Order: sequence, then structure tokens, then C-alpha cells
Amino acid sequence: MDEVLKAVKERRSIRSFLKKDIPEDIVKKLIEALIWAPSAGNLQARKFYFVKNKEIKMKLAQAALNQMFIAEVPLVIVGCIDKNKIFPRYGERGVELYAIQDVACSITNAMLVAHENGLGSCWVGAFREEEVSKILNLPRHLRPVVILPVGYPAYVPSAPPRVSIHEAVEFVE
Repeated sequence: MDEVLKAVKERRSIRSFLKKDIPEDIVKKLIEALIWAPSAGNLQARKFYFVKNKEIKMKLAQAALNQMFIAEVPLVIVGCIDKNKIFPRYGERGVELYAIQDVACSITNAMLVAHENGLGSCWVGAFREEEVSKILNLPRHLRPVVILPVGYPAYVPSAPPRVSIHEAVEFVE
């Protein structure tokens, strides 16, 4: 099986983590994965916050509707769109769609690189944006759109069922 497809199929959403730090060389790989993702017009209208501070991780967990596993990981990545970079070229559609897609591509890359390096992660989209903005003291032109806790898995769940190809794909010829 192709290595990338293998990683896609084996990666799981991890919500239980070991208390073990992530080596800096792996953190650098995560950063590379984030910045090498494609982006609309190659504007790279995104910014990522790497949070290791325990108190801030706890506040982020509370802002994420008390998803407390966020507070227990060694690293939390908060992905933000940069309205100032995207709006001049693409207007509201850029802010409301393209930049969010860009962050999604980056975070997906990071999730796969994390998996490749023995780490687990979990996409968290359920959180109070204004609260996260205040916690991180974000400038007004940045909007948080995803929280990604990253760490060594304490437990890896089995694969959830997937819809059939016929349900998911329609060929137009």
C-alpha cells in the first residue's frame, strides 16, 4: 500500500494521551507540514499558535466546551485564518471559505505527519471562537478555526465504519 494512503487509513482521532513531551525535531516537522500545504492564490493566509503552557491549554479546553483531553497533551496547535491576507484578493468568500480550506489543508498535513512520527491528534472544531481569541490575545484580523491537540496516544481506537464508495462518490462521465 502507498505510504501516504496507509497513513490516511491508519490515522485515528486520539483523545487519550501519554504524559510525554514531543521532541523538537518532530515539532519542526509539524511546522513544515503546516507551511507546505496548498493555499488559495498561494497567499498562505493562515497563522498557527503552538501552545505548551499548561494554564493556557486548560483555558483552551474549557473554551472547547470542556473537552479536557486538550489540557492533557504536550502540544496544542490553534489554526487561524488571516483576514488581512485573504480579503484584498478574494473578499468575503476568501474569508468565509478559502482561508478556512487553507487551514484545513495545513492541519490535515500536520495530522498525517504526527501519525507518521508516532503521535496522535484530534481535530477539534467545537469551541467558542471569541473566548479562544481572548485566551491567545489574537489580533482582530486572525480568526481561530481549529484546535489540534497533539501527543503520544495512550489508546488507539479501531477504525470506525466508512460509507460505501457508492454512497460517497458519483462518477460523471
